[in-house]
Amino acid sequence: MKTRSTYWQILPYLRPQKQTIGKALACTVVFTIFWPIIAWLVGETGKFIGNGDLKGFAQIAALSAIIFLIRGTAQYGQDTLMAKAALTIALEIRKKVYAHLHNLNLGYFETAKTGDLSYRLTEDIDRIGEVVNKFFHQFIPCVLQLIAVLGYMIYLNWQLTLGALIIAPLMAILIGWFGEKLLSYSRQSQNRISDLSALLTEVFSGIRLIKAFVAEDYEIARFAEEAEQNRRAKYLSERIKALQFVVVGFLEAMSVILLFFLGGWQISQGNLTGIQFMSYIAGVALLIDPIAITTANYGDFKQGEASSDRIFELLAIQPTVVEKPGAIELPHVTGKVEYRNINFAYNSETPILQNMSLLVLPGEMIALVGASGAGKTTLVNLLPRFYDPQAGQILIDGIDIQDVTLNTLRRQIGIVPQETILFSGTIAQNIAFGQSYYELKDVQKAAEIANAHQFISQFPEGYQTWVGERGVNLSGGQKQRIAIARAVLLDPRILILDEATSALDSESESLVQEALERLMRDRTVFIIAHRLATVRRADRILVLEKGRIVESGTHEELLEKGSRYAGYYAQQFSQ
Repeated sequence: MKTRSTYWQILPYLRPQKQTIGKALACTVVFTIFWPIIAWLVGETGKFIGNGDLKGFAQIAALSAIIFLIRGTAQYGQDTLMAKAALTIALEIRKKVYAHLHNLNLGYFETAKTGDLSYRLTEDIDRIGEVVNKFFHQFIPCVLQLIAVLGYMIYLNWQLTLGALIIAPLMAILIGWFGEKLLSYSRQSQNRISDLSALLTEVFSGIRLIKAFVAEDYEIARFAEEAEQNRRAKYLSERIKALQFVVVGFLEAMSVILLFFLGGWQISQGNLTGIQFMSYIAGVALLIDPIAITTANYGDFKQGEASSDRIFELLAIQPTVVEKPGAIELPHVTGKVEYRNINFAYNSETPILQNMSLLVLPGEMIALVGASGAGKTTLVNLLPRFYDPQAGQILIDGIDIQDVTLNTLRRQIGIVPQETILFSGTIAQNIAFGQSYYELKDVQKAAEIANAHQFISQFPEGYQTWVGERGVNLSGGQKQRIAIARAVLLDPRILILDEATSALDSESESLVQEALERLMRDRTVFIIAHRLATVRRADRILVLEKGRIVESGTHEELLEKGSRYAGYYAQQFSQ
C-alpha cells in the first residue's frame, strides 16, 4: 500500500528551476499584498460616495488604477514565469523517462503495451507539468490571498471572523475525502485510457491483417467495449468532482448566511460600523474565488498524483542488462566469437539454451537451423547483449562482452532482420540510422554495395526521398536493400542475418542475395535459416533442438550423415 505521495520525487526537477520559481513567487507576493488593500478601497469608496465627496472618490479611483496596474504586472510575471518553469520541468521528466526506456532490456518491451508507454510519455507527463504550474500559479497565490484577506478581516473584527470559520474544519475534512476518491477513480480512468491507446496502436499496426480476415466488426466491437470502460471510469471521476462542488458550495453559502447574521449582531452591539462591514463583506467576496480554486486544485492534484504514480513507477523499473562500472571500450575486433557453457531462460521454468558452447573463427559463416523455439534467435540475441545469460560467458576476440561498453560492442555487430524496420525520415537518414553526422557519398557507396542505389536514384528526390511510416511506400525488396546498406555503412566485423530473403519474389531475392554476399565478405556471419537453400555455402551448419547443438557440419557432410538436417532438407525439397 502506498504511504507517501510520489510528488516528492518531482523535487529534484524543481531545483534547477529555483530562480525562475523564486521570481514567480516574488511576483505572487506583490500580487497578493494588494488583495486586502482592494477590500479597504471598497470601504473607502463607500465612505466617499456616502458623503458625496467627489474629490475624495476621484483620488481613490486614481489610486485604484495604479494598484490594479501594478497588480496586473505582477500577475503577468507570475503567470509567464511559472508557465516557463512548469513546461521546462515537464520537458526534463519527459527526456528522463524516454532515455530510461531506451536503457531497459528487450524483455520489457515484449510485454509492455506501446500505447500505454506513449500515453505516459505524453498525457501523464503533461498532467504533472499542469500540477506544478497550478501549485505555484494558483494554489500558493490562493493560499496567500486567503491568509492576507483573513488577516485583514481579523483586524476589522476577530469575533466575526472566528464565527465565519466555524464550518472550515468540516470543509477541510470533506475536501480531503473527495480528493482520495478522485485519486482512486483517476487511476482507474488513466489505466483505461492507456488500454485504449494500446488497442489503437495494435489495430493500426495490423490493419492489413484485420482487413484480410474481415475482422473490422470484431475490432469495432472491441474498441466500443474499451471506450465504454473508459467512459465509465471518467464519469465516476466527474461525478465525484460535481458532488464536491455542490457540497462545498452549500457550506460556503451557509457560511455567508451565518456571516450576515453575525455581522448584523456585531453592528447592533456597536463593535462594527456599516462602512467596516461593507469592507468586511468585500473581503469575504475576495475569499470566494481562492476557496473555490483551492478546492478544485486539490481535486486536480489528486488526479495528477495518479499520473505521477505511473511515471515514477516506470522510472523505478531497473534494466537487467547494464554496463559494469569501469567497462572498457571494445577495440576493433577480428570477429572470433566464443560461447562458453551458456545457460539462458526467459523465465525460470523454461530453459532456452542449455550448457551451450560454440567457437566461431574470424570470417566464418555459421548457419543456425532448427524448429521454431529451438533457440536460434536467442543464441544470436545474446551476442549484442540484448539479454544476458544466467550462466556462462560470451567472448569476442577473447574479451568477455560483459566487460565492455554496450556502445562499442553493438557498433561492431551488424543486424539485418527478416522484417526490415524503417523510420519516418529520408532514405539517407534510414541508411545512416543512429549516426548524427554522415557523408552522403558514404551513404551512396553503401547503397551501391547493397544494390539499392539504382532504385533510390529513380525517385525524384533521390536519397532525400521521405520514407513513410514503417516504409509503406517501398517494396519488401527495396526495404531489405536499405537495411543491408545500413549494415554496410556500419561496417561491422560480426554480422547477424535473420533470413533476409525469405519473403521476397525471385527478382528481389536475387538482388538482395547478391548484396548480402558482398556484405558478408570477410566478416564473421551468423545466419538464422528458415529456408535451407540459402545456407548451402555456410562454413558450418548448426542444428539446434531444445537449446542444444545436436548436429554440426557443412551442407554436404550433414546430408551424407542422413540425420536431422537431411530430414529438414528432404522435407523442404520433396515437393
